[in-house]
Amino acid sequence: MEFDEYQKQAKTTDLGIENMGEVMAKKTLNVPEFLDKVLGLAGESGEFADKVKKIMRDYRGDFTEEDRIAILKELGDVLWYVAEVSLYLDMPMSELAKMNLEKLASRKKRGTLVGAGDNR
Repeated sequence: MEFDEYQKQAKTTDLGIENMGEVMAKKTLNVPEFLDKVLGLAGESGEFADKVKKIMRDYRGDFTEEDRIAILKELGDVLWYVAEVSLYLDMPMSELAKMNLEKLASRKKRGTLVGAGDNR
């Protein structure tokens, strides 16, 4: 499945979709449906990390197939929120992915993949 097709299908499960255009039309992030997606992204990222942490803590990193599927399901939830947040910001996922790869390629070329800060 292509990113944009995933994003299109994910949109059909967004309960706040009717107000999606407000973010770009008003140039404001202060839309409850957008904030819901941002907080959801943070929450699902935390759930993903927590599953990994518990496997590291309790099983020294060894995981079962059941664990792997559980981790991947959380990662899928992260993907859904990324798709939705980028839609609210009027960005197709294919363009988001392209923009990210260009940023990383630039950092690699300049030898700044490591370090801190947005503009390295």
